Amino acid sequence: MYAARTFPSGTTTPLRSGSATGCAQRGLESGTIQRVGCEGKAGHRALNRKELNPESSPEAAFGARLRRSREERGWKQEDLAARMGYSSTHISAVETGRKVPTLRFSRSADLAFGTSDTVDTFEREWREIRHGSLLEGFPEYVGYEGRAVEIRLYEVGVIPGLLQTPEYAALIEQSGVKRGAITSEQASERVALAAERQAALMRTRPPLIFAVLDESCIRRPIGEPAVMGAQLRRLVEFAELPNTVLQVAEFTMGTRRPFNLPITVLTMPDRSLMSYAESAQRGYLERESTLVLPILAAYHQLQAEALSQAASVDMINQVRKGTL
Repeated sequence: MYAARTFPSGTTTPLRSGSATGCAQRGLESGTIQRVGCEGKAGHRALNRKELNPESSPEAAFGARLRRSREERGWKQEDLAARMGYSSTHISAVETGRKVPTLRFSRSADLAFGTSDTVDTFEREWREIRHGSLLEGFPEYVGYEGRAVEIRLYEVGVIPGLLQTPEYAALIEQSGVKRGAITSEQASERVALAAERQAALMRTRPPLIFAVLDESCIRRPIGEPAVMGAQLRRLVEFAELPNTVLQVAEFTMGTRRPFNLPITVLTMPDRSLMSYAESAQRGYLERESTLVLPILAAYHQLQAEALSQAASVDMINQVRKGTL
C-alpha cells in the first residue's frame, strides 16, 4: 500500500490500496510526506506512533527496549499491561518517555519478558536511569561507602543522608521537584536510595561512623515540627549505637572550623583512604593518599574543636524540645 503524496506543484500520486482500501489520504501543504497507518478490516484509523531515539536519554532507551520486546512477542500494550499489572496508558507513557519507570515497574517487566535471570535486565536499565538523576560521581562513591570499614563525614545545612528519616529525606527531595530540578519519580528513587545506603551499613560487622554536623543542620527547620522532631530523635538514637560517634560543630567555632563545605573520608578494608566532596556540578572521589591524608588530619582537628558526643546530644535534645 502506498499513501498518496502531495508535491509543491499540487500534483498528486495515485493512492494504491489493497486490503486497506478506505484509509484516509493526507497531504501536507509543505510538500512533505505524512505516513498513514491503518489497522483492522473496517473503520480504519490513523495511528500516531511516536518514534524515540534510544540514544537521547536512558529513559528513551528503556522505553524503546520495552516497545521492541513487546512487539517481538506480538503483544499489544493492553497485553503487556495485563501481564505487568499496569494500565495500557502507563505502558504507553513509559514507551514514549513521558513517564520514568520505577523499580517495581522494571522488575514487573523482567517477569513479563522472562529477563529476571539475565545479565541485561530491565532493572539494570532502571538503575542507570536512577543514577542519571544523581550528581555525577555520587553513584561511584556509594559503591565504596557500602564496603567501607570507617566513615567520617561532615555536613552543613542539612542532616546527612545516612542519618535522615524517610520523612525528612522526602521533604529534601521534594524541594528539588518544586524547583524543576528532578521529577517526582526521581525524588522517590532518591529517597529509596537513602534507605538502601542506610540498610547497607547494618551488616554483621558494621563500619565505624564518625559524624560531625554543623550546628545549622539541627537548627534549620525542615517540614512540620513533628518531622523535625522525629529527625532529631533519630540523631540521638544514632549516637547511642556502639559503632557511632556524633558531634556538633557550634557556630562559635568560627575560623577554627577547617571545612566550609561537606566532606566525607572513607577507610576501606585494606586501610586505603579516599575522600568525597561535591561541587554544584558533580561529585569528586579522591583516592590519592597524599591528597587524602591532609583532609583526614583536618577532620581530626574538627573533631577536637567540636562538642563532645554527650554535649552534642544535650544540644540536640534542647533543640528538639522546641518541636514538641
